[in-house]
Amino acid sequence: MAKGGWQEFSRAESLQRGTPATEPTAKAQQRVRVQRTKAGKGGKMVTAITGLDAPEAELKALLKQLKAAAGTGGTVKEGVIELQGDQVAPALAALEKAGYRPKQAGG
Repeated sequence: MAKGGWQEFSRAESLQRGTPATEPTAKAQQRVRVQRTKAGKGGKMVTAITGLDAPEAELKALLKQLKAAAGTGGTVKEGVIELQGDQVAPALAALEKAGYRPKQAGG
């Protein structure tokens, strides 16, 4: 092989970092996981909903629907919706009603 024949970063596409921002994935195509957890919550049970690809405003609107369906409190932290207590069944039902395809994760 001749000197200088191999160039890993020769094209402009290879120099770009990450992928450009695109529109969010359709609700029915997202991998939404619903699981119970106690990790880092002082022994309190919470239901964590992960895998939602939506803007913050849409997550807050969905949180409001989930809290009403479960009859409990909750929050959005770093793109993860957390509901107080063991609320897996009401969360799965509310997410299906909202157009998502949720799946229970964990035990």
